[in-house]
Amino acid sequence: MGIRVPDLSGKFFMKPTSGQRTCLITGSRGYLGGCVKARFQRAGWNVVELTRNPGAEEVREGRAIQFRLGDEISAGQLPGADALVHCAHDFTLHDWKKIHAVNVLGAEKLFQAARAAGIARLVFISSMSAFEGCQSLYGRAKLEIEKRLQPLGAFLVRPGLIYGDQPGGIFGNLVKQAGHAFALPLLGGGRQVLHLTHQDDLCELILRQAASDVSAGPEPVTAAHEQGWSFRSILEELARAQGRRARFVPVPWRLAWLVIKTGEVCRLPLKFRSDSLVSLMNQNPRPSFELTRRLGLKFRPFQPGTLKL
Repeated sequence: MGIRVPDLSGKFFMKPTSGQRTCLITGSRGYLGGCVKARFQRAGWNVVELTRNPGAEEVREGRAIQFRLGDEISAGQLPGADALVHCAHDFTLHDWKKIHAVNVLGAEKLFQAARAAGIARLVFISSMSAFEGCQSLYGRAKLEIEKRLQPLGAFLVRPGLIYGDQPGGIFGNLVKQAGHAFALPLLGGGRQVLHLTHQDDLCELILRQAASDVSAGPEPVTAAHEQGWSFRSILEELARAQGRRARFVPVPWRLAWLVIKTGEVCRLPLKFRSDSLVSLMNQNPRPSFELTRRLGLKFRPFQPGTLKL
């Protein structure tokens, strides 16, 4: 823990104890960001969350800063820190113009402010959905952010489908479907190949980078095990791990996309986005693991039977 000391305005902020390093994290209220936050805290770091709706006590004690992705931010708004990890992404946006303004330009503003504030280690969580020729707006946004952050010296990480014992995000939804649905919709025959990343391996890589143990240069690092799994086989294994047998119903993916897109236009609360479906159906056919091997990074193979689902 830190020591509470008054700043010039009379408010309080959390001053790290001697030798304690500080990391700023965006998206810490989400699945991956929460995992990253927990890993840094276990390692003894002082974590400051950049979040839309921080609690008043969190702000007073310097554990959180009010931050909205896309808004203007200056170096003076960021406390002295050793590292910044940007996990946040606004998934509520469906129009490219807004996605670009909030997610792309917002990330650039944040990293420029962090660099101006003297934060040495900058980490951006991208995605394996980001590659030249990708079809999804999510992939396009991540790819554009990567290009804008390269000159700032950011460490660019491209995880695959993130999984773990306490599954969340897309993987969490797949676990629930495989464990409870009578029949699973199989889009495009389920032949799409996905690469998976255990949450603990990813968090360890991020921590090592923040601690200056990994240096990759300007190119993004593919953070996943090299063995690919078909979408169908992932669902089958998740069902088996929960004592069930997967039953499938073939569904034309463009029809599914149209239904989901219509729901989005009508502002219905949906658990799956039309753009995520585009991303699923248009995976990178040749992801590169060359830099991953060169850096000696290891990611465990996907073994659903060992998970505590």
